Amino acid sequence: MPHVVTFGEIMLRLTTPGQSRFAQATELEVTFGGAEANVAVAIAQFGGQASFVTKLPDHELGQRAIDELQRCGVYTSHILRGGDRLGVYFLEQGASQRAGKVIYDRAGSALAMAEPSEWDWRKIFEGADWFHWSGITAALSPACAAMVQQASAAARSLGLKVSFDMNFRAKLWSPARAALVLTPLMQHVDVCICGASEAASVFGIAAASDEAAAIALAERFVFKAVAIPQRHSASASATQFGALLRVGGEVVQSRRHEITVVDRVGSGDAYSGGLIFSLMRGDDPSHANDFAVAAGVLAHTVPGDFPLFSLAEVEALAGGADGGRVQR
Repeated sequence: MPHVVTFGEIMLRLTTPGQSRFAQATELEVTFGGAEANVAVAIAQFGGQASFVTKLPDHELGQRAIDELQRCGVYTSHILRGGDRLGVYFLEQGASQRAGKVIYDRAGSALAMAEPSEWDWRKIFEGADWFHWSGITAALSPACAAMVQQASAAARSLGLKVSFDMNFRAKLWSPARAALVLTPLMQHVDVCICGASEAASVFGIAAASDEAAAIALAERFVFKAVAIPQRHSASASATQFGALLRVGGEVVQSRRHEITVVDRVGSGDAYSGGLIFSLMRGDDPSHANDFAVAAGVLAHTVPGDFPLFSLAEVEALAGGADGGRVQR
């Protein structure tokens, strides 16, 4: 199985129990998560090889993050240790018509304060076939944007495929700033995952349909593939999830699944991980998209960022089994 390298920040996640509000909670549940870490976990859970690259403080919480990744089968040998802070985010789950809320406490984190000179990308990419990053990482600091540029350029020069997930976060930067930083980086990207609304707000691609948005993105940046995740939330507790995928000139549309949401954070990352895994093993575009959507759907049903379900479960859902019954 080909080897995927992902680069980004893993954070301590502190969640209010159940659907309690920040104003009510007397305790917080401890887990870990972050966009590129979640993608690496997804690929490892499906049986692929995945390495996660970041920088973490050399203390017990930094080690706990590494332990959690290793427990999920992710390779961590290229994680640097140092810096003063582990990024933290606080999550209040939504319910019914009440939206969920995230509070970031990640300024000055070990990765955000790292320098481009700390990374030997040619060594990191030895034996690798694919590199994945997201807009979140480029948003953390100018140095992080430079790291992503160096990593992507090195990956392309070594013949790796490069994928990018927009993952726009308004609490980290403005659309104008994102456009300024990300546009020149797109020259190194083969596979782009970007919502239609993100394409409009960041890249100025106001298309009449998701298919038109995918075509416009592919033509502007010469992407080999463009995925448009499709999420419609009727409430915080219910959503529809699907995706459109354009590979070359072929466009495929998945079915849209109706989901009762347990935890929506990380579902887009599960889609990205599923798409990368499926494309790497040579699946045709239609199956790759259905597989990725099934991974995203299942991620909505699992508490925590990490997509903790098996390849067989994803294949079953992608193949049309709706599940829901107790397996005896």
